[in-house]
Amino acid sequence: MRRLFLSACLAFLATAPAARAEDCDRNDDSQSMMNICADADYQAADAKLNAAYKDLVGRNDQASNKLLQTAQRAWIAFRDAECAYSTADSDGGSIHPMEVSQCLMRLTDARIKQLAADANCKSSDPSCANPDGDEDQNMQ
Repeated sequence: MRRLFLSACLAFLATAPAARAEDCDRNDDSQSMMNICADADYQAADAKLNAAYKDLVGRNDQASNKLLQTAQRAWIAFRDAECAYSTADSDGGSIHPMEVSQCLMRLTDARIKQLAADANCKSSDPSCANPDGDEDQNMQ
């Protein structure tokens, strides 16, 4: 329960209204501005993710969309938990919001690539089940 609460707090901190009150100025290298810019970068990635998700939903049938929705919800829970874990060392520090936003953005960018690959996949193409080819062989 504590981890779930921490994940929710991290997601809230990454999108805190105070960070949105000021526009990103990449010429300002203060930690506060780096936090704001990292949040802006994550928000842009999140908008792309939502567009990729909607595109895939538009291509799928109802049964596939139900599975996609379940997968997306699980992925969001994973993303939030992973970022909570990987940024725990900076918790309470001024760099923490930037690290959380960067983590969220990195994982979101990877998910966008996954969804785009799914959208471009033909159901008769056996490589769609494993778009990275021999990645499984490297794990053995």
